[in-house]
Amino acid sequence: MRVITGSAKGHRLKAPKGMTTRPMLDRVKEALFSVLEGYGPIRGRVLDLYAGTGSIGIECLSRGAKWADFVEMRAHVCAIIRENLAHTHFTEQSHVHQMQVGRFLASVRLPEKYDIIVMDPPYADPAIEDTIRTVSASGLLDDDGLFIVGHSPRVELADQYPGIRRRKFRRLGDSCFSIYELATDTAERETQTVSEP
Repeated sequence: MRVITGSAKGHRLKAPKGMTTRPMLDRVKEALFSVLEGYGPIRGRVLDLYAGTGSIGIECLSRGAKWADFVEMRAHVCAIIRENLAHTHFTEQSHVHQMQVGRFLASVRLPEKYDIIVMDPPYADPAIEDTIRTVSASGLLDDDGLFIVGHSPRVELADQYPGIRRRKFRRLGDSCFSIYELATDTAERETQTVSEP
C-alpha cells in the first residue's frame, strides 16, 4: 500500500496485521482519485471516517488538501495512522480522533466545513445507510463538497438520501464507491454508473 502521487508519492504505508482492517486497494484508490481530480484539484479540509490505515486522507494531503481529520476507534490502529502521518510528513496538517464515528459526528463543532468526506466502513456494517444519513444531516459537508462512500457490491445504496444525491457510482471487482453531493433544486445531475471486472 502506497501513496500514489503528490508530495508523498511512493511512500509505503503501514497496515495493522490481520483482517480486521480492510484498506482500500491501490487500484480502487487510483480509480477514486482519477474521478475526484476530474472534478477539480484536491483542496481544503478532509474528513476520513473509519480511517483504518489513513491511506485515503493521506492521499488527499499528498495531493494538496490543507488539513485532514481521521476518525478511528481502535487505539492500535490510531497509532499506525500517526506513524503513517509522521512517515509522510503530514503530522502538522492532521489530527487523529480515537472514537466511534457516531460519537464524532454527534460532538464535532468546527469553524470550517469539509471539502471531502470519506467513509469506508466494514463491508458487513449493517448501519452504513444510517451513518450516511447522519453525515448528511450533520452539516459538515461544504456546499461544493463531495461525500465518498466505499462499499461492497452486495450493498445497494440509494441514489438519494435526505439532503444528498449520488453523483457517481463505480464498481471495480469486489469493491465499489459512490460519490454524493449536496442536493439542490437547481443542480440536477444524472448518476453515472461504471463497472469493471
